[in-house]
Amino acid sequence: MRTRWNRFYKNQMEDERLRELVERELENLQLGVQIAKLREEEKLSQTKLAARADMSAPKISAIENEPRNLTIATLIRVAHALGSKVEIRLVRQKKNKLQARRRPARAA
Repeated sequence: MRTRWNRFYKNQMEDERLRELVERELENLQLGVQIAKLREEEKLSQTKLAARADMSAPKISAIENEPRNLTIATLIRVAHALGSKVEIRLVRQKKNKLQARRRPARAA
């Protein structure tokens, strides 16, 4: 069933810049959600995790809710405090129309 929200969202996602912004935000949130899930699996409060990672509880909250400008060193501290490790992968992005237009054709 198509709701007004679905139609609105689909219409908005046709704007390349808006879609890229939304995708970046969703990528950021995925990291915070992963940390929160691991913390909950370990039955830790944000305060207890903060103590294990030697940082403040508001910092843990910020990492879980808005993980912006997060350094790899901070991420590693949190991961170790959760008994986890950090793995970083580079994954090719899907080409979209905007990226295709930006790249000039190569001369033969």
